[in-house]
Amino acid sequence: MSEQTQETPEQQHRSGRGKLILMYLVPFIIFAALGIFAISEKRNASRVLAQQTTASAVPIVDVVHASTMNAASDLVLPGSLVAYVESPIYARTDGYLKKWYRDIGSRVKQGELLADIESPEVDQQLSQARADLTTAQANLSLSAITAARYQDLLKTDSVSKQEVDNANGDLAAKKSIVQSADANVRRLEDLESFKHVYAPFSGVITQRNVDPGTLINSGNGGTGKSLFELAQIDPLRVFVAVPQTYAPSVRIGQRACLELAEFTGKKFCGEVARTADSMDPATRTLRTEVDVPNGSGELLPGSYAEVHFDLKISGNRLSLPVNALLFRPDGTMAAVVSADNHIELKRLSIGRDFGSSVEVLQGLDPSDAVVLNPPDSLEQGEQVRVKQPTPKQ
Repeated sequence: MSEQTQETPEQQHRSGRGKLILMYLVPFIIFAALGIFAISEKRNASRVLAQQTTASAVPIVDVVHASTMNAASDLVLPGSLVAYVESPIYARTDGYLKKWYRDIGSRVKQGELLADIESPEVDQQLSQARADLTTAQANLSLSAITAARYQDLLKTDSVSKQEVDNANGDLAAKKSIVQSADANVRRLEDLESFKHVYAPFSGVITQRNVDPGTLINSGNGGTGKSLFELAQIDPLRVFVAVPQTYAPSVRIGQRACLELAEFTGKKFCGEVARTADSMDPATRTLRTEVDVPNGSGELLPGSYAEVHFDLKISGNRLSLPVNALLFRPDGTMAAVVSADNHIELKRLSIGRDFGSSVEVLQGLDPSDAVVLNPPDSLEQGEQVRVKQPTPKQ
């Protein structure tokens, strides 16, 4: 039995070589497996990083849907109240302000005295002009007597024809001098009358710019300034910029009512007095004037009001927040997110501006998901991700 189980030297050599190969092969396989695993993990990490980079490059946007407005509503537009007539009142003569009789807030009638001006230089010029007129009239009287005498002497040939012509020529010259002196006196009398400043129309004093002793320069040139600002506030003009879409619906004589925040529940009604009959190329609006009676004086020039026109706007219209609009050279746009999360730029036709929102007449559907606060770099066909709303939202 011992002879059969004993290994030969050749068998021992083979067995030892197999153990040696196995001893080197096992670590190699282990290291190879570890290397393959490391390479696989690195590739997975690179792929995940690329996916994350690609995902982060896609902008995340908030979307909003246009809300449907009331099917029938009044045309309401912002308006600015302006005095029916407003004019600065300047002095027509030089001097010093002697006294003023009306201050700001005073209601005056046409022709009422507002102020007096002292003009000593004009007074002296007028006195001199009157004296010159008296002298010219005396010379004219003497020249007339002389010409008449020469005319009688000519009948007896006591004087020559030349002497008579000289006397008649001197008479004509003296008449011209009298006319010139008289015109100068009337001019200075007019300047003298301008020392009294009267109201050119009925209204209210909105500004007084002078005090007694102030140096007054005639006219509104140079350093001259107005003495008073006078405004007629009954009726008042209300200027409204009507969008091009609604311009054909506005007619002269149409009823319109004002609503002001300080007069809650109260309306001031008037009518459309005139329009510019021309669209403003910058705003595409029609300048419209509404005249509103203001006998009580409650309405003040310069105020803001909402103007309700007496016409009905019907049809399905949408309202969109102003921060969802894109202003491009091609017009006003809205960035709509499609079903596959790509941007589609839609051109809009805008109606009324409500401040925080605008009326959309064309170009948008209620189901469109419009990007809120869109960046200016947003382009047609760009891929985006829609931000998911929180449970609170």
